Amino acid sequence: MQFLSISRRLTERYSDDQFTAHIDAERERVRELYKNGVVRCIWSRADKPGAIMLLECGNEAAAHAAVNSLPLAERGMLDLQIVPLNPYPAFFPKA
Repeated sequence: MQFLSISRRLTERYSDDQFTAHIDAERERVRELYKNGVVRCIWSRADKPGAIMLLECGNEAAAHAAVNSLPLAERGMLDLQIVPLNPYPAFFPKA
């Protein structure tokens, strides 16, 4: 199953220095998830600090576990949303 992870850094609660202290570990964890086939694509948000990831997981619990394993998420520094995705029905033949 595929999921969309939408995150926003909680810049109103944490300073830039606090984010900077964990950003290398955050990037390394994302690389590990990518290498393991969990993160399929990732984008930086253009509207505010954060990221959007396309995840491939067996179920929604696994998607939450993957995102919650990120160092910023572990520290409560992100506002997170996980959206389950279904195939677009227009690509299927008419019944």
